[in-house]
Order: sequence, then structure tokens, then C-alpha cells
Amino acid sequence: MRSCLSAVTSGIAVVLIAVVPGTLVSGVPAAAGVPPQPATMTAHYGFNGRSSSIIDESGNGHTLRVISFQGGRVRPVVHGPGTALAFPGKCSDRICPQVALQSDDSADLNPGTRDIAFGADVLLGPGQTSSGQNVLQKGYSTISSQYKLQIDGAAGHPSCVLVDVRKPKIRVVRSVIAVADNRWHRVRCQRHGTRWEIYVDEVLRGRSTVPAKLSVANGLPLSIGGKGFYRDNDQFNGVLDNVWVRIDR
Repeated sequence: MRSCLSAVTSGIAVVLIAVVPGTLVSGVPAAAGVPPQPATMTAHYGFNGRSSSIIDESGNGHTLRVISFQGGRVRPVVHGPGTALAFPGKCSDRICPQVALQSDDSADLNPGTRDIAFGADVLLGPGQTSSGQNVLQKGYSTISSQYKLQIDGAAGHPSCVLVDVRKPKIRVVRSVIAVADNRWHRVRCQRHGTRWEIYVDEVLRGRSTVPAKLSVANGLPLSIGGKGFYRDNDQFNGVLDNVWVRIDR
């Protein structure tokens, strides 16, 4: 096993723009009012600079470490005025390079029943898709509660997942548009009460409902770019920037 500790850090602000009330987006009617966003970030990673660890620019101390397998690594690439992180490309070998960025566990990364929003800027090519690639997650659907952003299938449709700590039913909301087109896209998952929504480039692209009492709370790290140290890592094969989590206090 090889360890890769090359990563980057930063503080690019994420600007969230409301969907215009009452408009239609790819057949999905926009909500009458976009729910207010929490005032402060719980965790935010902009990936500018260079360090042996990836600093949480929210100031809450959720520093990421790099977990690698089979020579997997992340590398900085230019994105706007700063840098983003490129993850290992698609691999068809039996054992492939893998890497994930993981925080220590912290109770303030668990939303419980509170409102939560999380997302990332994503760049993925049409030839780099797979059955499922994890962008951001906390917890596992089979052994604990979970929130997750992933890119699904050959077409590359982003989706958001919530799993309750008491009832392990997977609650998915999937975007009606794909993002695997070699262009940057800003993807956001958002729970507000019972509303469970996904936005692509600040436009509502999917909506579902979840129980008001659905709770996500587990003793597992926040993981970016893959599950962690697993053969079935659901490895992300593109480039990420401005990864963030915001939990309503």
C-alpha cells in the first residue's frame, strides 16, 4: 500500500442563487419559495494552496486527510483564479488506483433532523462515468444513517441520498439532467423540512419528499471522492472544487 499526501487547500466562497419562484425547469416546477440557507458553513474545501492536509475553510476544523490505495492520488489543476483537485481516472483493471479525502468524525457534521445542504463543483467527462461515483458522503446506507451526493450511471446524472438512522430506506432524489459533459457544474443537495431537492447550476432539477423525523447521525467521517479504503470504493473519476456542507443550527 502506498500513501499519498499531496493535496491543496483554500477559501473560495460559494455563492448560492435562488431559483425564480414558479418557473419550470426540465419539467420540474420550482417551489413557490426557495428555503433560506443556513448563515454559515459547517465545512468548506476550496483546494487552493498546497499542504500535507486539506484545511476546512469554514473555520470549524474538519481537516481532511488523504486515504490512498494502489497508488491513488489527487493532483491540483487550474480552476478559475485558483485550483481544483483531480481524482484518479476511470480504470477497468481488477484493482485500480483509489483515493478518498476523509475528516475525523465530529458531531457537528451530523444534521440529525435539521435542515442540511451540501454540494460541490464537478467536472466529469462522458468517458469517465460508471455505475456510481461518490462525490461527498457521511455514513453508509447498510450499516448507519447517511447523506450523500453521487454521480450515477453511464449518462452521469447526479443524485442525492438520505438514509434514516432508524429505518435504513434509501431516499434518493435524482437530477433530470446529466453533468458528464466535460464542463463545470455546480451541484447542490438540499433538505428543508420534508422537501428533498437537487439543484444543478442553481436550477432545481429534481424534487422528492422525506419524513419530517428522518435523522442522520453516525460516528463516521465525512468522505470526499470515494467511500474510503474499500475495493468497491465508488471512486470519483473527475475533478472537484468548492466542496461544502451547511447544517441549520
